Amino acid sequence: MAYNFQLKKLDNNTFELLLFDIWKKENLNENIKALENEDISKNSKLIVDFQNLKECDSTAIIYFISFFKGFKKENLTLKNLNIHEEIYRFYEKHYQDNNLEKKEEKKFLETIGKKFYEGYKETISFINFVGKVFYYFIYSLFNPKKIRFKAMLKYIDTSAVNALFIVGITSFLVGVVIAYQGAVQLEKFGANIFIVEMICITMFREIAPLVTAIVIAGRSSSSYTAEIGAMKITDEIDAMRTMDFEPTLFLVLPRIFALVIALPLLVFFADIIGIFGGMVIAYINLDVTFTEFIARMGQEVPVKHLLIGVFKSIFFGIAIALIGCYRGFQVQNNTTSIGKYTTISVVNAIFVVIALNAIFSVILTEIKI
Repeated sequence: MAYNFQLKKLDNNTFELLLFDIWKKENLNENIKALENEDISKNSKLIVDFQNLKECDSTAIIYFISFFKGFKKENLTLKNLNIHEEIYRFYEKHYQDNNLEKKEEKKFLETIGKKFYEGYKETISFINFVGKVFYYFIYSLFNPKKIRFKAMLKYIDTSAVNALFIVGITSFLVGVVIAYQGAVQLEKFGANIFIVEMICITMFREIAPLVTAIVIAGRSSSSYTAEIGAMKITDEIDAMRTMDFEPTLFLVLPRIFALVIALPLLVFFADIIGIFGGMVIAYINLDVTFTEFIARMGQEVPVKHLLIGVFKSIFFGIAIALIGCYRGFQVQNNTTSIGKYTTISVVNAIFVVIALNAIFSVILTEIKI
């Protein structure tokens, strides 16, 4: 079988490779196999003559470059590139040999140090952001006209009103589960009526604020990050600064105010729905009527538990809004970073909500409230 090359041995350590006719992907495999079967030492000198090469596509050029990389630069001579020189030089310039990639050894202590340093920089950046927000919050109190009330109402609508259904369903199901599991245990001791205190205190104080905050963290924190991130990619934030509009005042504060107002209302709504779910199970499993349940709740459950849950939700709202906006400003000028920072935003918001809830629980228990 005839191949599109001829190899001449000029002396013991010098070869001349003559290329001719057409090299394309259709006949490239046969020529590659034949050329690789030739006994050419990588330490040999190789002279390549392109004069009789009529046509050559990019696939063949890339193969030539990869084949020639096996020889030392001083031992390789290319002759008569002519019409093929431009395309050859282009691919040679951009050619990357995966074999030359060196895997960096990951050192344990170095990795830990980098993580701590990145965490330190991230903490400083977030503290600066919170300080800036606090400054403009004080500024807005002395300049009420700067507060965007229409935007605030819009965010209350999207954060609270549109979330009523999912918060209601979630709270109802959680109330049902708590009541059902409690009923099984209380019935063993004939203490059916104590289901009221268990459901009410648990829902008012811990479950309703936590579940509602997690739901809102998933909805609002992600939307805040995505909205601000999209504005950053389209240079709207830079345009605002150019026109002397402070993004913190116009984008961050209305969202924070909205969640500070909306989340306590949502928690109160979740309390009602969760208690109703518990009442249904108490009636079905323990024969505690709705009238008895409500009367017992009024007599035995202090209002402080309801107020504690609502109070905690204010801080949850601030944390969710701050994290969502902060991550939005971190978005870089590419669309993939929106998804990245939106995911980080939701994870951070949920973690912070759970951590804050644990801190409040410990503090309030220690001071006997």
